[in-house]
Amino acid sequence: QVQLVESGGGLVQPGGSLTLSCAASGFTFSTYAMSWYRQAPGKGRELVATITTNSRTYAESVKGRFTISRANAKNTVYLQMNSLKPEDTAVYYCQARWGIATHWGQGTQVTVSS
Repeated sequence: QVQLVESGGGLVQPGGSLTLSCAASGFTFSTYAMSWYRQAPGKGRELVATITTNSRTYAESVKGRFTISRANAKNTVYLQMNSLKPEDTAVYYCQARWGIATHWGQGTQVTVSS
């Protein structure tokens, strides 16, 4: 059974940092492209970052502030978020994709507020 479990969300002040984790199970993690998406209240789901075996891509809004990484030995993908802004407030979702197979986690809330 495929599972993606996000953790690490919470409340942080503007300018602060958080690291999200997504623990995967039930599939061959190393072969999948892993992505982080986010959805703010009243908005659609937005792609934040993707990591494959040989590339990383980021949304323009997070370039230079967020870093995506993966530890295949731990079946885990991370999102290091620095210099957080109130507009980064959203539910953050982990996605695994290989061909037409796509799996989602349940999401973790990130709130940036003073």
